[in-house]
Amino acid sequence: MADAKYFSSAKKGEIADLKAELNSTKKNEKRDAVKKVIAAMTIGKDVSSLFNDVIKCMQTDNLELKKLVYLYLMNYAKSSPEDTILAVNSFVKDCQDPNPLIRALAVRTMGCIRVHKITEYLCDPLRKCLKDDDPYVRKTAAVCVAKLYDIDQELVLEQGFIESLQDLLSDANPMVVANAVAALSEMHECDPTAKLFDMNPGTVSKLLTALNECTEWGQIFILDSLALYVPEDQRELQSICERVSPRLQHVNAAVVLSAVKVIMKLLAAMADEDAKQGLLTKLAPPLVTLLSSEPEIQYVALRNINLVVQKYNGALVDHMKVFFVKYNDPIYVKLEKLDVMIRLAYEGNIQQVLAELKEYATEVDVDFVRKAVRAIGRCAIKVAGSAQRCVDTLLDLIQTKVNYVVQEAIVVIKDIFRKYPNKYESIIGTLCENLDTLDEPDAKAAMIWIVGEYSDRIDNADELLDQFIGGFKDEDVQVQLQILTATVKLFLKKPAGNQELVQRVLGLCTQESDDPDLRDRGFIYWRLLLTDPAAAKAVVLCEKPLISEETDLLEPSLLDELLCHISSLAAVYHKPPTTFTETRADARRPLAGAEAVDDDIDIVGERPSAPTGDLLGGPASGAGDLLGLGLGGGDAPAASGYPGIRKPVAVWVAAAAGHGLQISGTFSRANGNPVMEMTFSNQSPNPLSDFAVQFDKNSFKLVNAAPLAVAPLAPGASTQVVMPLNTSGQLGRQDPLNKLNIAFKATGLPSVTYMGVEVPYNCLLTEEGRLEKQPYLALWGEIPDETTSQLAGVEGNADQVMAKCRANNVFDIAKRNINGQDVAYFSMQFVNGLTVLAELTMLGGGAVKVALKAKQPAVTGCAAQVFKDLLEPAAPQGLLF
Repeated sequence: MADAKYFSSAKKGEIADLKAELNSTKKNEKRDAVKKVIAAMTIGKDVSSLFNDVIKCMQTDNLELKKLVYLYLMNYAKSSPEDTILAVNSFVKDCQDPNPLIRALAVRTMGCIRVHKITEYLCDPLRKCLKDDDPYVRKTAAVCVAKLYDIDQELVLEQGFIESLQDLLSDANPMVVANAVAALSEMHECDPTAKLFDMNPGTVSKLLTALNECTEWGQIFILDSLALYVPEDQRELQSICERVSPRLQHVNAAVVLSAVKVIMKLLAAMADEDAKQGLLTKLAPPLVTLLSSEPEIQYVALRNINLVVQKYNGALVDHMKVFFVKYNDPIYVKLEKLDVMIRLAYEGNIQQVLAELKEYATEVDVDFVRKAVRAIGRCAIKVAGSAQRCVDTLLDLIQTKVNYVVQEAIVVIKDIFRKYPNKYESIIGTLCENLDTLDEPDAKAAMIWIVGEYSDRIDNADELLDQFIGGFKDEDVQVQLQILTATVKLFLKKPAGNQELVQRVLGLCTQESDDPDLRDRGFIYWRLLLTDPAAAKAVVLCEKPLISEETDLLEPSLLDELLCHISSLAAVYHKPPTTFTETRADARRPLAGAEAVDDDIDIVGERPSAPTGDLLGGPASGAGDLLGLGLGGGDAPAASGYPGIRKPVAVWVAAAAGHGLQISGTFSRANGNPVMEMTFSNQSPNPLSDFAVQFDKNSFKLVNAAPLAVAPLAPGASTQVVMPLNTSGQLGRQDPLNKLNIAFKATGLPSVTYMGVEVPYNCLLTEEGRLEKQPYLALWGEIPDETTSQLAGVEGNADQVMAKCRANNVFDIAKRNINGQDVAYFSMQFVNGLTVLAELTMLGGGAVKVALKAKQPAVTGCAAQVFKDLLEPAAPQGLLF
């Protein structure tokens, strides 16, 4: 609290006072001034004007003052990179200081100053610190290599720092080894393809040796790296397990879970069943011990345990009592314990579990009670021998007449009916007694399903359904769907007397509902009943598949992936890391449904080549006017045969601006190159001849591929010219990138005529832009950043969008339906060789989400404009459409 005075409110002229104090000859006054500067910086004040004055304070033997100055430098280095270079000599000098703390502080600070201009000065001091005699300096330098790699990867590789880090894996000091492992792992995540961290038996042996002497965080780094290693044989695998197992007894929960992760990874490859069972036995006590920790750690442990028991159910089956809920457990811990209890339930302990669950159903917490009632139903489905006991327990709970308990019980009884058809129908009468108390959509839908499914055994089924039909318009959609299906079932089972009822419901669904699902189902049922009642019976009253025992189990592939991420957020969320985070490489967003791109060869089907002729019933050259729309314009030259969008002809140079020469035209593509289709009109009194053209530097290096060939023009005459372009010109960035500045000259004109035009981006796309599936996936994974945008008013489905894009050299790679939305993948290449990858998600209602990736981010804006031009309704329509 002694330094609190430095955070007091600022006074007028404080910066000037601080400047004077920083230049004071008194050490104490100078130190206090730096503290005031740091305090001001901490609370958000701009003290960058004191940069040079603070740097002068670096020349001191006082470690506290040096730390403060370094902290200031790290904060303001980016805003003053030129001034930061002035401090380089001090850093280099401090890296040679006799005090190891100062040496480490200097190299750490240089690594934290993320300024490219300083990196080259960091190399020599860093190389010396990596071989320093003091382990504290070496371990600090190891982390600094990872920071430098994040700024300039090529520099780290060129300077041989990777090899130096790998040498540190053999260091005598375990903390140095741990930091070297942490740095190599971090760099490996940035670029997995570079194989910077090559694990081999020799390296693994060194890491296991250092494991016993490291700090807790050092052990975590080493264990995480061991989890990535694949042993060469069973002997090595068992050896690693034996040497990692003692970490299960560690007092730190993170170390325990990291050790569990390593063992779980190795268990999958272990061939010896006895050894595997022995390891599973060792896993149980440390996992159970974690449940004696604070509630937050208990929750994390339970989420990880949930994954373990899904893979190896028998590992914790003898520890059921540990997962019984305590009265003072937070609700989030209670709910997780319930999940684990259900996974561990079997014939041997089901009676004990049911007794617990029945007790939980009388608690005061509504969410917990609902989950407990649901758990009873899940036990009935999972353990067939306990079904009768579970049903009796649920009936007892229904008799309590507690509203939310009754409704949850009805929902789970519906599932029990589906699992055990024609077995427990005797309780339907009891359920019907509670019909009037139902007010939740799930419970209503479940009860209506029961009434419809067993309408032939319920005497007053029509009356029960009629109660719900009376308020049909006010019900939730899922309830309306169940009313419709249940009424049709009733009519098919008891046609007599129920025709009016079914017609009423069908009318409500097809004529008065706005929900498309409800209307579609209503029309289907209506047509089935009108055309073929026997087929309607076969469809609606068919034998239903039994529901699975564990409907909430994770997919095996997802479970295996999550087990590799035990002790991380992925294991807590039960989601792969890529779904909730984006790091530089490992968590770079993979393509949604990437397996479709990789495996489903025929998912798009054979792509037709670019159309060349009679798509509209006539030759390409005349297609532009077939519909009488005059799309080509009266002055346009003959069409080039390019099937993509062509902008309407525009006046590029008016006669007044061109000294009597008017130039109009448009862009297209021909023979694999962009072309300018132009009309030259001589509106001057002089004949024009000897035309010449010159292109200014531009972003795509476009230039005329051949001299401009324009016949001599008499006054009042016009001529059409097609001028092909290539990319052999000079590079010069334009704004926008597609802008061309062109000069025209001709004999008869008083001066040079200049014009500026913008090339449509689709005309800058080459015919070689299609990538194969594997290169596409690899390139998508390599590029860290993506640009997203959204289009509106897009017409047509995914296939029509893909056809339109394909005609404009935007090539579809694959298409996949994910969560009801079509997702299509594209690649394109601009004439300067830059490739862009795209992912289009059809959101419905004409909305399309566009995600773009390119190694040169500036070109993604060009690609976004391509899609905007092609797909949004304001886009000019071309010959193909």
